[in-house]
Amino acid sequence: MKQWDIIMFPFPQERLHPTVIISNDEDCQNPDIKEVNALICTSAQVNRGPKPTEEVLDESDGLDWKTLVRCNRIHLLPKAQFLERKGSVIADRRYFVARKIVEVLRLPIHRK
Repeated sequence: MKQWDIIMFPFPQERLHPTVIISNDEDCQNPDIKEVNALICTSAQVNRGPKPTEEVLDESDGLDWKTLVRCNRIHLLPKAQFLERKGSVIADRRYFVARKIVEVLRLPIHRK
């Protein structure tokens, strides 16, 4: 498991969904750290544009179709429950996902 991997996770209420791992590689690969931060994706075929809190992923990221990653809620998930790895967010899209997280969580990136 590495940062930006897309791995299936069995959410109790939302069922099985792809997730984007956003924890750093050191946390992902440390066996003493049992959980990682991840973003849930809407994996159903989507026939709409992204909401202001979402970014688009697709086949180039290893998914089966257009998928929306929800950037407004970070989930802390147990490593032991992750299932099949689907792919990895391509380098060009990583910037947009990270930027969307900063935007929707209103995180300051500049000093005033």
